[in-house]
Parts: sequence; structure tokens; C-alpha cells
Amino acid sequence: MKPFAAALVLLCLALAPVTSTGAETQVYTGVISESMCGITHTSMGITPDPKCIVECVKHGDGVRYVLVDEKSKAMYVLSDQQTPEKFAAQRVRVKGVFYPRTKILKVETIEAVR
Repeated sequence: MKPFAAALVLLCLALAPVTSTGAETQVYTGVISESMCGITHTSMGITPDPKCIVECVKHGDGVRYVLVDEKSKAMYVLSDQQTPEKFAAQRVRVKGVFYPRTKILKVETIEAVR
């Protein structure tokens, strides 16, 4: 019985990293912005202009593209930092996996919401 119990414990430990994250692909809808201003660009005195967002990401120290949920005001840092450039200031649908520990949304796809 002891060898079986030991094997069962080892199996559970081996599978723990796979099952403990609970991470699954979901669809998130919001606006592409940048991590310095989020959804409100009032500190800059402008509306979220696509050019402004792109320039902030390119030249801001540590500024990253984010998806901002307009209802909850939640901000998700996007793993893909190239694709969002063409969607700056647009309402989009992002398919991906959110990792709460790192606060990063691992992007699978981004598409404009019409």
C-alpha cells in the first residue's frame, strides 16, 4: 500500500503546476490604451488619440500597451506589444489568458469591435 500512496503523491505533485493555475482562454472587450494614463488622458489634456498612445509607449519609460475595460476600469497589460499599435484608442476584443499573479493578459488574438 505504501508504494501506491507514494506513487499517488508523486503523480499529484507532477500535475499540480498544470491544474493549479486555473488559467483558461477568455474574451476581453475594451479600449487599447497605454499604462501611464489608462482610459483617462485628462492629465495630458487630450482625448485618447491613437498617435498619443503610440508615442507614449514608444518613448515612455516602462509604458506598455494595455486593454482597459470601460465598465470596470480594469486595466490589463498585454503580452503582445506590437499588434496593439494598430488598434490604439480603438474598442477591441482580445482573446487570451489572464494571469492575475503577473497581471498580464497573454494575447492570442486582437480584433476591432465594429
